[in-house]
Amino acid sequence: MRGLILAIQFLTRLPTPQLRDFDAAELPRSAHWFPLVGMLIGALLAATLWLGSRIDPWLGALLALLLWVWITGALHLDGLADMSDAMGAAHRDRDRFLAVLADPHLGTFGVVSLVLQLACKLILLMLLARGGQYWALIFIPAWARWGTLIWARLPTLKPGMGERFGWQIALPSIWIWGALLISCSIVAPILWCVPLFVFAWREFLRRRLGGMTGDLLGAGVEVVESLALLLLILNAACGGGGFIY
Repeated sequence: MRGLILAIQFLTRLPTPQLRDFDAAELPRSAHWFPLVGMLIGALLAATLWLGSRIDPWLGALLALLLWVWITGALHLDGLADMSDAMGAAHRDRDRFLAVLADPHLGTFGVVSLVLQLACKLILLMLLARGGQYWALIFIPAWARWGTLIWARLPTLKPGMGERFGWQIALPSIWIWGALLISCSIVAPILWCVPLFVFAWREFLRRRLGGMTGDLLGAGVEVVESLALLLLILNAACGGGGFIY
């Protein structure tokens, strides 16, 4: 259970038992627990969205968004902002891209990306609540964190946490979790399309940027989560249904 506890500590602010004799080398080996941690996050979000929506869907969406930001410590939002700043300033210059990516200061592109991402999630969560698809939310963070297992196997652009995780991720973990998530997503079959977003992000990182870093993994989580929410909403709007109560 040490690996699961470390994964929870790394990806969330949730309280966990304290581990003795911590070895930094253990943290990358905990990566295969990331989808399960995502499912835990999703369960808490779904419950919050449902409870808040008993009063009003907007309130449920706001509470769920606030919890989403708090529970993750804005870890992935930070990656999205850093990537946006780097892409906006790099002008296809690889060295410039990496330099801006490593800069801790937040620029205009980063601020705009954060505002747009939070606004998108708020509206999509409200629409999800209004459509009564609360429990499909359980699997969206899990699918996004499954994506990190795939993206982390790309070549690294610079030394860092992403590189250390990449060396520890084996293909069996990816396939096993993929199969489990497909089975669990039977409650909302449209989510079976989410792996397309995951592999599209992989191709973007490989072709456009040439590899991955920890920030780019975090940005991918945010992108996949928003696209998955949008997919649920569009499916319902087109009369696709696809949700089993």
